[in-house]
Amino acid sequence: MRSAGDGAPWDVWDVPALVLDETGAVLTCTPGAERFLGRPARELCGTDVRGLLAEPDRRPELTRRPESGEWEGEAVLRTPRNPRMRTYVRIAPLGREGDGGPAAWLVLGARADVVAAGRHDVAFTRELFLQSRVGLAVFDEELRLVRTNTQLLPYTGLPIDLRGHRLGDFVREGDAAVIDELLRQVLVTGVPVARADVLVRTRVDPREGRTLSLHAFRLQAPEGRVMGVTALFTDVTEQQRATQRLELLHRATEALGGSLSVEDCGQQLAEVLVPELADAAVLEVAVWALTGHELPGTADAEAGRGVALRRVAAAGSVEGGGAGDAEGGGAGGPESHGAGGPESGGGGGGDSGGGAAGGGRTELRVALRARDSVLGWLAVRRSGSRPAFEDDDLSLLEEIASRTALVVENARRYVRERRVAVRLQRSLLPPPVTESVAVQTASVYRPTGAATGASGDWFDVIPLSSARVALVVGDVVGHGLKATATMGRLRTAVRTLADLDLEPDELLAHLDDLVAQLMVDERGEDTDGGGDGWDGPEDDAEEDEDAAGAGARDRVFDSYGATCLYLTYDPVTRHCVMASAGHPPPVVLGPDGQGSYPDLSPGPPLGVGGLPFERQELRVAEGSVLALFTNGLVEQGRTDLDVGMAALCEELRTACPGGRPLREVGREVVDALAPGRLEDDVTLLLARTRVVPDDGTAAWVLDPEPERVAEARELVAGRLARWGLDDLVFTTELVASELVTNAIRYGGGGPVELRLIRAAALICEVSDTSPTQPRMRRAQTEEEGGRGLFLIAQLTSRWGSRYTRTGKTIWTEQALPPASP
Repeated sequence: MRSAGDGAPWDVWDVPALVLDETGAVLTCTPGAERFLGRPARELCGTDVRGLLAEPDRRPELTRRPESGEWEGEAVLRTPRNPRMRTYVRIAPLGREGDGGPAAWLVLGARADVVAAGRHDVAFTRELFLQSRVGLAVFDEELRLVRTNTQLLPYTGLPIDLRGHRLGDFVREGDAAVIDELLRQVLVTGVPVARADVLVRTRVDPREGRTLSLHAFRLQAPEGRVMGVTALFTDVTEQQRATQRLELLHRATEALGGSLSVEDCGQQLAEVLVPELADAAVLEVAVWALTGHELPGTADAEAGRGVALRRVAAAGSVEGGGAGDAEGGGAGGPESHGAGGPESGGGGGGDSGGGAAGGGRTELRVALRARDSVLGWLAVRRSGSRPAFEDDDLSLLEEIASRTALVVENARRYVRERRVAVRLQRSLLPPPVTESVAVQTASVYRPTGAATGASGDWFDVIPLSSARVALVVGDVVGHGLKATATMGRLRTAVRTLADLDLEPDELLAHLDDLVAQLMVDERGEDTDGGGDGWDGPEDDAEEDEDAAGAGARDRVFDSYGATCLYLTYDPVTRHCVMASAGHPPPVVLGPDGQGSYPDLSPGPPLGVGGLPFERQELRVAEGSVLALFTNGLVEQGRTDLDVGMAALCEELRTACPGGRPLREVGREVVDALAPGRLEDDVTLLLARTRVVPDDGTAAWVLDPEPERVAEARELVAGRLARWGLDDLVFTTELVASELVTNAIRYGGGGPVELRLIRAAALICEVSDTSPTQPRMRRAQTEEEGGRGLFLIAQLTSRWGSRYTRTGKTIWTEQALPPASP
């Protein structure tokens, strides 16, 4: 029998086979035996089969099968091409030629390695079709099922016998079309498919289906004819869901890490959860947490009972209400009271209400916990068209809720700490509106939107002698409580130096020395390992953090570097004198509405040193507006400072017509120039100038002769009588007499100037050419002098002296008598 060699079970074309007689002589052979042994049939027939062995005298070790009488085992043959060819042989009896006739034997042979490989192939195929976790299907060239294992698809709705069926006979049309297209490409191209995820849903199974990983390769006959395709299906639904949950957790974490705003992060989280995890999501947070209060730490707070909640985020909707609307769950408005604990809705362990067919959960609700308190609730709900939540979904939501609670707690602490910082900042600043003889002021301060919440911006309105006033604005480098504390130190220093009535440039020089000394002290603390008297883990951590940063000088400058503008205004002379330490000049807006910047040359920032500060003096008209500001107002969203300063000048000109209240003007200007979230603190100080009328002052120049003391008393008495201040004549005569006497005696021989100013108080000034400052002392009993300044201090409400460019001025203030009704 001869076949085409197509690999069919009856193909004997390639099988090496010999027929032996009972003596072992070869009776006949197949063509395959000729090729296998390398000898033609005419040589083989009649030869003793033992002559084919590599060792004829050694009998092969064969095993007999009792049930069939066959023998099998390995033998070593000798062929022309291989003197020792390991061969697997099987010998089977063919019966006798007649009663008592000789027996015939059929000997089949093959290379031992080929037989071993064939056995592995058979075992592999058999075990593959017996696998319970892998679906195996063999398709013909028309994509009809030829053979499958029992776990082809893990569904109900499959025919008992799948042979001859197409996938479309029992798989939903769309899913079958996708798989057929992949298999058809394998048939046509011969390129295998590896790990192609496909969704498989049967026609009769109502569930959402399973995700299968498809592997496919083409089947070909030995001559190359395509016979079909084999496909392996592995259920990766759970792995895919686990991956999806992990990705969802990752996206939720990203959403929660965007900012410290609970509303913004909560809304982004809700939009991540819908529709990936649920059809609706709601985040509710306790009001006390949103307002930055301390954790209650009570049993009611732990259970979530009686706590006011505010819905901060929501996304999606389901029929019959959104997530959190179950009993004890959601709030009907922006706030709700008495939110139920985990037991509300009958869903312990975070499961709140909602039942699907078969008892499945359609709503999940896990508390946001921080230490011993409940910060709020995160609730999700699915509609009836989606499958119920599983335990893995609950675990995922619990992890998301845990991270959400951390964000809420961080936001609560931020709100609390920011409130403390801003309150500290505001407590160190003067009132927003002030009234004085010299100016009317209004201020606007807005803290930065940065996480630190406050910085070192400050302003001040300082009363000076002789009805004058000082306007100050400054900006400490950096943000946070340290910058705020530094600002407080500098503001106190400025007020102290201002009390000495120093000129603006001299005052900034002293302030620069102070900042430089602060830098030296701070640098010494860095070198010595800390000199603040604290010794604890927090201090060590801060030192380690500083050591990892920039150099010590850079750190110190970041802490104490500052800019400052100091300006004095005299309502009598209408002169304004200013100096700047690295700060922009003020805007001077005249009564006609025209604004400009003085030609002021700013010196270096405080703490740099090395250069003097220049002063600028100008005369301003009554009703002019002086606008002092920090760079946060003119640099918001701008890269060019000149552009911002020009915009400020224009906004002031537009917003300040006539006598409009400065409070309204300031808010309007700040709203226009720095809208939205602030990148830096914004400070604006507006001052509308006033003047002391000409008839409210009187000044005389006296020769330095003792006889002029009596003349001074007469001049003072006459002027007070004209002003209707007869009640102050006696004390003012005494004060003027004493001051003029001292000026004549110790003033250096130059002219003496006497001036009276009627403003909020009666001011008496005496100026001379001596730079020596007077000093009040207590005279001894036997001394004749030394009691003048002591008497002046007892008769007046305030007194002092200040240096001038030509000498000094001693001044006193007396309260005016109440006006007659």
